[in-house]
Amino acid sequence: MAKVSVIIPVHNAGRFIFDTMMSVASQEYTDWEMILIDDHSEDDSVKIIKDFISIREEKGAGQKVRLLSVGELRGAANTRNAGIDAAEGRYIAFLDADDMWEPEKLKEQIDFQEKIGAEFTFTGYEFADESGVSVDKIVRVPFRMDYSAALKNTTIFTSTVIFDAEKLSKETMHMPDVPSEDTACWWKVMKTGIPAWGLNRPLTIYRRSGGTLSSNKMTAIKRIWNLYRNVEHLSLLRSCWCFVFYAFHAVMRRI
Repeated sequence: MAKVSVIIPVHNAGRFIFDTMMSVASQEYTDWEMILIDDHSEDDSVKIIKDFISIREEKGAGQKVRLLSVGELRGAANTRNAGIDAAEGRYIAFLDADDMWEPEKLKEQIDFQEKIGAEFTFTGYEFADESGVSVDKIVRVPFRMDYSAALKNTTIFTSTVIFDAEKLSKETMHMPDVPSEDTACWWKVMKTGIPAWGLNRPLTIYRRSGGTLSSNKMTAIKRIWNLYRNVEHLSLLRSCWCFVFYAFHAVMRRI
């Protein structure tokens, strides 16, 4: 087995972080390290993480769980980048602090990644409510995406992504400090000619908080438009063209 470094940024995630950590600890693939990076949490996130680490140490659990602190509010991009820089594994996997993995996630995805020799893979996922209960909505993913396709379809979900650090430099993996930093990162990698390969299995559980969907949709629209125009520097015509497809795919993922 090649070690997987699981990068989990944490900011006021006390309601969810234990379930998230347990979903990593329950993986069938056992060669992993968990790196949690606290971004100035003001709730009980840090205490929950420290208690989790203490219990594992008392039980003599083999895998390493580390808690890092960035010391001030730095945002998801810089927090994830700190985790990437600290990672010791060959594979870099991302997991948000309120999401969860199915027990077979790492095993199936690493098998898939090694079989095709991919630098960058992602998987399907399933929507859940705040309690982590499935809402019976599964997102299917394509087998292969290049830069052009990714501009029109933001189906790559952060908590499903794995990079191969033997084939990609950590600098290449670093996320830009812009809104929707994860999408900007995928585009940055694919713009070099590296495709993303999709394993069409719902191996991640994506929690969605209630009561903020309309706000989130408008924020997402503004962010994707900013990426087109100010990060990727697409023309107005191409931005509009890509946006039509982006909107279509976004709606289809939610119905």
